[in-house]
Amino acid sequence: MQRRTILKGGAALGFATMMGGKLAMAQVLEKVKAGFIYVGPIGDGGWTFQHHQGALAVQEQFGDKVEIVWQENVPEGADAERALTQMALSGCNIIFTTSFGYMDPTNAVAAKFPDVKFEHATGYKRDSANVSTYNARFYEGRAVQGHIAGKMTKSNKIGYIGSFPIPEVIMGINSYYLHAKKVNPAVELSVVWAFTWFDPAKEADAAKALIDQGVDVIASHTDSTAPLAEAAKTGGKVIGFGQASDMSEYKPSPRVSSIIDNWAPYYIKRVGALLDGTYAQVDVWEGIAGGEVLIGEITDAVPADVKAEAEAMRDAIGAGTYHPFTGPINKQDGSVWLADGAVAPDGDLLGMNFYVEGIVGDIPS
Repeated sequence: MQRRTILKGGAALGFATMMGGKLAMAQVLEKVKAGFIYVGPIGDGGWTFQHHQGALAVQEQFGDKVEIVWQENVPEGADAERALTQMALSGCNIIFTTSFGYMDPTNAVAAKFPDVKFEHATGYKRDSANVSTYNARFYEGRAVQGHIAGKMTKSNKIGYIGSFPIPEVIMGINSYYLHAKKVNPAVELSVVWAFTWFDPAKEADAAKALIDQGVDVIASHTDSTAPLAEAAKTGGKVIGFGQASDMSEYKPSPRVSSIIDNWAPYYIKRVGALLDGTYAQVDVWEGIAGGEVLIGEITDAVPADVKAEAEAMRDAIGAGTYHPFTGPINKQDGSVWLADGAVAPDGDLLGMNFYVEGIVGDIPS
């Protein structure tokens, strides 16, 4: 199932702005019960692990003013609606649903429980005033990884393990490739689609396929540490990156850096707003600047000059002085997408369904 963002038309165009809404909670709450619905296990080492770290940060921040509850391994679809209903009936004041496929169940259950606040990760539907949406600009981290990949590859072949061909993943592939190509015009990108978010066996097979093609730098958009485990078997010939969490057990190599999904600031802010009576419906898309996308330690396996360049890019993105999708950029077919100096509109990014020029292969339908 597709956990993250599939946006079309006007939904995409409106997603990236924070939408002011009516105050959904006028009174101050003395205590909040916060629920979290997870698509995978909290021990996955990636996506769900990081969401749960955010939940634990809420508990640490507010102490006995907050009770957190969660349910792991909830399939997307009807099972999610049942789990959400049970959580709402248990007395939760706010429920975070952390997978794209929970979008319709979230909105359906929210309509039945108008006094409960629902927060949906990576979605765009807010059918009721008690539904908010939030996401992170993962493509910013992919730009930093691409710079490192382009500088460090010896074979000039870099790889990317895709989960599902949705805009979030395609954004990441394009950002990764563009920034590798900028520093290494000879670089070639291979993409292997795993068609899963969390399946260590499939992820390992995808990594093996890339390594067999001569790839020596691998980025992944799936949730387990399996790709890094496969890279580790090459005796230093292949490097990679932590995905969603730091995956620090693979430092200093093959894991040379990571993209860390830091949900704690958002979760603390939203629960805090319930406690102080300032809660309002929002639609948020944050990145490095907002602290939701972190670049994990760049290890000493990366040359000092490359590390300094990557950190400078991170800082420029955070300061708003550099956008990873700045023209000139053409689409795969050679047509102009962004003119020289033009910055990609958020709507284009959130509905992205094309590769940029230079990437070989088709996006699966």
